[in-house]
Amino acid sequence: MSMMDVVGLRNDVSNDELEALDVNDALGSRKTYDPAFDHRIRARMPVDRYAAEYNMEHKRRGLALIFNHENFDVPQLKARAGTNVDCENLSTALKALDFEVHVYKDLKLRDLQKEVERVAQMDHSDADCILVTILSHGELGYLYAKDCQYKLDVIWSFFTANHCPSLAGKPKLFFIQACQGDQLDGGVVLTPKDRTETDSSSSMTFKIPTHADFLIAYSTIPGFYSWRNTQKGSWFMQSLCHELTQHGRKYDILTLLTFVAQRVAYDFESNTPDIPMMHQQKQIPCVTTMLTRLLRFSDKK
Repeated sequence: MSMMDVVGLRNDVSNDELEALDVNDALGSRKTYDPAFDHRIRARMPVDRYAAEYNMEHKRRGLALIFNHENFDVPQLKARAGTNVDCENLSTALKALDFEVHVYKDLKLRDLQKEVERVAQMDHSDADCILVTILSHGELGYLYAKDCQYKLDVIWSFFTANHCPSLAGKPKLFFIQACQGDQLDGGVVLTPKDRTETDSSSSMTFKIPTHADFLIAYSTIPGFYSWRNTQKGSWFMQSLCHELTQHGRKYDILTLLTFVAQRVAYDFESNTPDIPMMHQQKQIPCVTTMLTRLLRFSDKK
């Protein structure tokens, strides 16, 4: 709609008021009504409007869901050796931060969705936040369940404020260990003892949520491999577990993830001497945040 159209429709509005009208940058106009976008949906705000930090003093820290995928029905997907180490280490780190951890192994997409939907329908009023981790194969735009691929918004969309009001205004954290493509990042020489694999199926852009209070941390940037040591676990999860364990109650989550990125970038390099093009490669995690306050896993009283 042009400004002249607006003037025609709003003759009772002054020029100064017209200049202050908010418009969007969409091509065309919205022609259908979707109740999900109804601004009349109400949810209780768990903290003061301009509070600097999230309220982490609820009765419970909240649920932490870990979807651990090791084996797949998809023929081209190899078993993910080392993923159980990631799962165990992350579970231990999150329990130490007062999360109630639930681990799911090799779920098919239908079962994964059912479980996420069940959790989203629960009452989280007495919880600080929710955390979801996916350990799997991935490629550009997709993650893999045991039987097929899916987009991440299939999972996080269950937790938007309109679908899960008891988590409105609370942090919703997603940690993703998976490849986002097949590009390689060369770097300096290191010599780890164990063989290193990638979490690519063959070669994940993702739909970025526009809803507040989400954070999505990927093990690598779009288009690139994500590396996993067959004995010690993935570089990203090794680093994340270390920071959560050592500094999880000291720093806010974005500071923690900055140090995670530092560890992944500086302390690791692929060790695949029998495949020269994959040997001595590097990795850097990627964080998308819609958090609106500082998030600190403070002590429970």
